[in-house]
Amino acid sequence: MKRIPTWILVCTLLSACGTSGAYRAEFVDRLDSIPDTAVKITPADDPHPPQIHIASYSEPVPVPGPINTAGAEDSPFITPDGSVLYFFFSPAIVQPPEEELVGGIAGIYRSYQSAGGWSQPERVRLIQPDELALDGCPFFQDGVLWFCSARKGNFRGVDFWTARQEGDTFTDLRNAGELLNESYEIGEMHISPDGRDLFFHSNAPGGTGGVDLWVSHREGETWSTPVNLASLNTPGDEGWPFISSSGQELWFTRTYQGTPAVYRSNLTDGDWGPPELIVSQFAGEPTLDAAGNLYFVHHYLIDGELVEADLYIAYAR
Repeated sequence: MKRIPTWILVCTLLSACGTSGAYRAEFVDRLDSIPDTAVKITPADDPHPPQIHIASYSEPVPVPGPINTAGAEDSPFITPDGSVLYFFFSPAIVQPPEEELVGGIAGIYRSYQSAGGWSQPERVRLIQPDELALDGCPFFQDGVLWFCSARKGNFRGVDFWTARQEGDTFTDLRNAGELLNESYEIGEMHISPDGRDLFFHSNAPGGTGGVDLWVSHREGETWSTPVNLASLNTPGDEGWPFISSSGQELWFTRTYQGTPAVYRSNLTDGDWGPPELIVSQFAGEPTLDAAGNLYFVHHYLIDGELVEADLYIAYAR
């Protein structure tokens, strides 16, 4: 889940290698990219299965269909209508960043849900074949894809960018700007359904410790100075926010008994209430459809070693 610190190393490669030449990216099937030594972990093999803590959700299970592989599926985002699932894929849970960068495989993927189930995921191509970039952290709203990226044109190692959807493709790629990326130091983010509030995590100065949750409000064409959500933050890490379709629930990741867990806070009279534990044991990066079904990433830890990551779902009862 905490991939950005690793990706910062990619910036060195971008500066040194440029965006063409020997490092030309070739797009190949993601299944063919998974190492032969990789083993697909199933719930039956999982010594630390995710644990649900409230009765209004079913026991979590892997997202059905062709989504999960023996590689690493991470950073999910589901559209409100539940029809499109975006996520980050890498052939291996632990892979040198330079291999992720130049291999042409690691990046954002997209799958469509219909009556027949989920479609085979396809790469969301946000670069030309002769360019270098490593993209992740997808968030989609009102025809615009927000994503974090290690690429030329950044203000820091990993910046947020936007791209506008045109049919099945994305165009008009733009850096989200110096204000958000350099001044506010935004990490993974989510914009409220009305477009007025930008929730994100950051370890910027002025927080309570570790990675904190912050909010910035839209002011015309810009964003206000971020406010630390102090009532939700602790000296540890709180991050990976998601705002429900109603705008009344803030979901995020926090450590519980030593591993990542998903929490929820409800908005009451303008204030965020005490966080409630929803699902624990290597569970994080929550995203929900409008029906309330909860998607998240689950990491498998075998004998103390991180071996795989899958996308899970807990259905709203």
